[in-house]
Amino acid sequence: MNRRNILLGGFAFVGLGGWALTSGLVGGGGGGSTPVNPLVGAANAQSSDIDTSVVPDMVLGSDDAPVTVIEYASYTCPHCARFHESDFKQLKANYIDTGKVKFIYREVYFDRYGLWASMIARCAGEEKFFGISDMLYKGQSEWTRAGEPSAIADELRKIGLLAGLDKETLDACLSDATQAETLYAWYQQNAEADGITSTPSFLINGEKYGNEGYAAMAAVIDTALGS
Repeated sequence: MNRRNILLGGFAFVGLGGWALTSGLVGGGGGGSTPVNPLVGAANAQSSDIDTSVVPDMVLGSDDAPVTVIEYASYTCPHCARFHESDFKQLKANYIDTGKVKFIYREVYFDRYGLWASMIARCAGEEKFFGISDMLYKGQSEWTRAGEPSAIADELRKIGLLAGLDKETLDACLSDATQAETLYAWYQQNAEADGITSTPSFLINGEKYGNEGYAAMAAVIDTALGS
């Protein structure tokens, strides 16, 4: 059984345990509702049947930058949170903001909560994506440990509300099964094309690297820049 079938089969099984694919939200505890499980539908869909070209890459920096860095990360990955709380800030200040690096962020979905967080981050479009991502990583230890799925969904909504989104918009984003299936197919295609099996992973001008820290990353970038 390939990795795609293992992942999607697992997601479908979880979904059948309490929240199946519907056109709305399934009621949960607290003040909100639990998102539907769109990956029940994704488990029955082939990536080739889904137009993933509608999913925009989230980009920082100049398109003309001589070095391109692609990060693959999951919002539920503690190592990714640590990177974004420390090394990424140095990378942004020294390379992205100075026009040396074009930075592309691509989400990885190892679990349903990472997918929900991605749907929140993308809910307000490209303009607020990185700001919401920072909030998701900063609060990761709180929202990922909130308890039941409905509680985690409520914590994610709180982050969206703090970012300026209204409840109706957030509920619409979280219940968009078509978007979720498209995002999952997009992730799968990217991960297979670039051989992504762990997070965070980086491509620097097409060469793959693991989570090696800012100093090692800067050395690779400087070499690519001819510094």
